[in-house]
Amino acid sequence: MNKDVIIALDFPTLEDTINFLEKFGDEKLFVKVGMELYLQNGPVVLKKIKSLGHKVFLDLKLHDIPNTVYGATKGLAQFKVDILTVHGAGGYEMLAAAKRGMIEGGSVETNVIAITQLTSTSEKQVKEEQLVGVSLEESVINYAKLAKKAGLDGVVSSVWEAKVIKENCGEEFLKVTPGIRLETDEVGDQKRVATPERAACEGSTHIVVGRSITKAKNPLEVYNLIKKQFTKKY
Repeated sequence: MNKDVIIALDFPTLEDTINFLEKFGDEKLFVKVGMELYLQNGPVVLKKIKSLGHKVFLDLKLHDIPNTVYGATKGLAQFKVDILTVHGAGGYEMLAAAKRGMIEGGSVETNVIAITQLTSTSEKQVKEEQLVGVSLEESVINYAKLAKKAGLDGVVSSVWEAKVIKENCGEEFLKVTPGIRLETDEVGDQKRVATPERAACEGSTHIVVGRSITKAKNPLEVYNLIKKQFTKKY
């Protein structure tokens, strides 16, 4: 399985996004379109980025009743995004409906993956705010198993759960891991972070990198460095 570095396009406007992408010349990228960009600009963002030849990870974290999520994914299928996220907390029926909607909408090739626990979530928050009676890691494993049972293609987790997800769900099950930082970077609002090298060692199939690249003076140079570190054989 190829390892991919996904660049998080956390910009407010399509103009900002295109200006950033132009810094990469003819390089074909895998990019994340999240709520900030999508909700302020709409589907035109997906059409434009796909027209430029880039792969799209649409990170909308859909979470609603099964019928509503089914309708949403069926509608989104027209844009042929490469990966779409839904919330594992929505449960088995919702997860299965999300995948079914994407298939029946005509985009069998789109990978639908589940959010487990956000990389900004700590063990303390899982216990005190979510009132989950198991550890953070056990919660992540549970969501991963549920996603696989529902027919999904993978999950989003921190790097630190990637290995145990692989053990429970297999090599081909996607393990998309945000919270990636270079050793010289600030952690920011993330709590469970890791370097690209550590992500590779732990079994991540995709890493999502935002500020380390988007805030860099030379984004292409940093992107190539991270890609080299992540795809190196360890």
